[in-house]
Order: sequence, then structure tokens, then C-alpha cells
Amino acid sequence: MENGMKRQKSGKGRAFPKGRQLVDLALAEVSELLKDQSVKRDRLIEYLHLIQDRFGGLSAPHIRALAEVMALSEAEVFEVASFYAHFDVLKDGEAAPPFTLRVCGSLSCEMAGATALFQELELRHPEMRVRRAPCMGRCEVAPVVAVGHHHIGQADAKTVKAAIGQPLALPDYEAFEAYREDGGYRMLEACRAGVHSPDEMQEMLSQSGLRGMGGAGFPAGRKWSFVRAGAGPRLMAVNADEGEPGTFKDRYYLEREPHAMLEGMLIAAWAVGAEKIYIYLRDEYPEIHRILKAELQALEKAGLIAPDYVELRRGAGAYICGEESAMIESLEGKRGLPRLRPPYVAASGIFGRPTLVHNVETLHWISKIARGGAAVFADHEKNGRIGLRSYSVSGRVRFPGVKLLPAGSTILDVIKASGGMADGHEFYAYQPGGPSSGLLPARLDTVPLDFDTLQEYGSFIGSAAVVVLSTQDSVRDAALNMLRFFAAESCGQCTPCRVGCEKAVQIMEDRWDKPLLEDLCDAMAEASICGLGQAAPNPILTVLRYFPEAV
Repeated sequence: MENGMKRQKSGKGRAFPKGRQLVDLALAEVSELLKDQSVKRDRLIEYLHLIQDRFGGLSAPHIRALAEVMALSEAEVFEVASFYAHFDVLKDGEAAPPFTLRVCGSLSCEMAGATALFQELELRHPEMRVRRAPCMGRCEVAPVVAVGHHHIGQADAKTVKAAIGQPLALPDYEAFEAYREDGGYRMLEACRAGVHSPDEMQEMLSQSGLRGMGGAGFPAGRKWSFVRAGAGPRLMAVNADEGEPGTFKDRYYLEREPHAMLEGMLIAAWAVGAEKIYIYLRDEYPEIHRILKAELQALEKAGLIAPDYVELRRGAGAYICGEESAMIESLEGKRGLPRLRPPYVAASGIFGRPTLVHNVETLHWISKIARGGAAVFADHEKNGRIGLRSYSVSGRVRFPGVKLLPAGSTILDVIKASGGMADGHEFYAYQPGGPSSGLLPARLDTVPLDFDTLQEYGSFIGSAAVVVLSTQDSVRDAALNMLRFFAAESCGQCTPCRVGCEKAVQIMEDRWDKPLLEDLCDAMAEASICGLGQAAPNPILTVLRYFPEAV
């Protein structure tokens, strides 16, 4: 039928279109946006970004037009658009607001006064849409407000107003020429020339002790062997979607040394024979998107990568896409729903092909180790632990930020590296690895903050997102903040997580019924599909275990 629409008969035998009518103007606008692109199903999210960036939101006519251009059902496009928090799906007749102000509601920002700031912005800017938002990866400058593509740290009403309409400024970073002059990409060229073999590089990683820095801690070299065992063609994905609240180490490195990550990425791709690379970058990092786009073009110009060998993709505000299989679903242009495993992504990842997934910091260290040897990472020892950790530190410390310390460092070492406690604050509790790790009391101050050291305490290091609380903070309120985050970010695929997080919030807001909360936590941990639902109970369980007086 015309325009691919089905027709049905009215009572008098006349045919009329079924479903939403196609608007010619919207079709022309979408076609113009995509005129220089070969339309591919897996790029649906990129096309939604293009439309929203141009028109300020996603109207029903534009969604219908995009479905027409891509030969998809309107429902399929709508369900993807409505899944991601950063897409503003407009109601019929609704105009896009001039600006949307997103106030970060993470624990660090909440401790820095985000709720009061949110209320003030609602009063001062009734013409704008003011929303609470999950962590934006800038916890060291809390509270944070997103104004369009701008993210304002240590925000107040005055700085937010000043940011409206201002151009995006890039940080001062090491560009291709400077990195190249310092010996950059020499190791990559040597690998490609056959001076080094994949087995040799894999052994060097094993000797260094490098493990995945995204949170799971799987040995980096061993992951290569699993991907290499799969029949080609193979692919690679870079997980730059550090959505765990309190985490900002990947942003730190990308804003300073993007080519350390890029060379590590290309070495890893060479080692496993990846035919294409996808970089999945959080949408909260627009400055880094511009940096990577420019530096990938510089690599193409220098002949180090072929055109389209590396594809830079934007996330769209979904914490669940930090889970590797959900990220892969998103890369394929779908809702970010975690896959059941097995098969694991090393065997069946993007488009069903063997896929290597590394996060940004892991690749950063791969290039450092490749250029300087295993000792660059391994020759750091403390409390019996080998290696280095990048701790994202925020909360009640004098100088928040990324602190590079030996892996065996304790919370006292981290606080010391952060200038000590903030004035007027006494150390009370800490979050060692994001909300998923729960809260530990100050008395557990001699435990090394590394892989495999916190499990006996009901916690884990995860992404090493450390938030320090003082005696002026409530661990009960902190745990509620974390569960509200999990409830908002659950993908909804499995009942234990979807219903469990919401029910936990209701119980915590009313009264902490310990037996009921413990039963609920057991069900979530045992029956949830992925790590979100399995780890969401940790804030509850650690507060019940270590801070019984608070509940």
C-alpha cells in the first residue's frame, strides 16, 4: 500500500489508513537530516538524537516519519525513544520547552544541596522544564545541573542562568600531534608490523595483573583469549557509559589523555582480530564526544585507522546500558535490556558475533602497559595487593577528584589523598564502589579497597566510586537515595528487580520493616536477571548490618 501503510474498510466500504497519518512536512524534515547517511537499523538511536538536537524533542509526526524512512513500525521506534531518559517524547500538540534543566539527584549532589537547588530553579524558571536526573559523572563538583548540553558544576541559580545559550567549551587535552611526538602509536605500529604477537601482548597483560576496571574485575588478558577462540568476524565495543553514581574516572582520563585509551583500544582490537570497533559514550559527556570525534578524524588522516573502522555512538541516559549485554542491545538500536547468559558476549555479542568489551580505564592501562611493560602497573604493592586503582572520590572530603593510588589502599589512604575530611566534618561512613556496594562504617578503615577484599563485608569495590559521609549525614537517607536510583533505572524486564526496587523504596519511606526488607532483598538478589537487581539490595543490607541504630 502507499507509504507502506495497511488499509482497512469502513462500514461503507471506503478504505482509510490504519494508524497515525504520515505528515509530509515531518517526513521532509527527517529525510533532510538523514540525507547524507546510509540508513541502518542499528543507528536508530543516533537518528533520534539528530531529530531531538534539531527540534528540541521528539514529536509524534517525527517519530512516524522516522519509522517510514527506516521501514519500521511506529511502535518499534516509539518504544526505543521512550526507553531512554534523554529523549523528550512530546505529546500531541506539545511544544518542546526552550530548555530542560536536569538537576543531578545522586548521593554526592544530594549531600551538596541538590534538593534545595531543584526547588529554587523550579521557582525561578517556570518557563523551563526542571527535572531530577541520575548521576552525571561530575561528582567532584557537586551539585551539578545540566543545561542542554552544558553540565554546570557547583551550580547555583546564577551559574545556571549564565550557562543558558553559551557555546560548549572543551577542556585542555593532549591532542594527536602531542601524543604522537611523545611516542604514541609506535607500539601499535610495531604490533601491526609483526614485531609483537597477540600471545606476547596477552602474556604481558597477565603479568601486569590488569583486571577489568569497569567493575567486574575479570582478567583483561584472559578475556582476549575467549574472544580469539570464537570464529570471525569479530567485533569490539568500548564501554564509556560509566553510569554508576559517584564514578567519573573515565571522564577524567578522556578529558586529559584520550589517545591513551584510543591506542589501547586499537592494540586490543588488533590482538583479537576485531573487524570494527564501536565506542559507546554516555550522553552526559558532550565535550568528550567532540574530542573523540576530532581525534578519530586525526587518526584517519594519519592512516592509523580506515574510515568507519571506529564508530562513535551516543548513549541516551540509561544506567542499565553500563551492563555489557544491555549496551550491545543499545548499539544495535534497541532498548537496553540485558540478555540472558549464556551465551556470553565474548562468544555472541554485537550482531551475534564474538565481541571484546573493555571499559575506558582498562584500555588506558593497556596502552600504558604495552608501551612501558608489565611493571608500569604491577610494580605497585600495598597491603599485599598488586596494581593501581583510580578512585573517584566525592562527598565530605576537602579535595574531591580522581586519586590514583596503590590497589591495597584503605579508606583512610583515600581520605588522606583527598586532603582529609572537609572542615567541620567527622568521618562516619563510606560507599566504596558506587550504590551497588552499599555503605560501610568508619570502623572498617583498614580493609584494602581492591577486588576480592570486600565481599566478606557484604560489599565490593566495583568501579571504585568512593563517597565519604560524615556524622552530619544520615545513612538511612543515603540508602533511600540509592534505592530510588535503582527503582528509576531498572529496565523493567524482570519482575524481581522492577517490583522489588519500587517496593523497597515504599518500605524505606514508611518504616524499615527488617524481616520484610530482608525477604525482599533475598528475592531480588536470587532471581534478578542482571547485576542491577542482584546488587540493589546492598545499601539496605549494609545499613541493617552496620548501622542498626539508624533504622
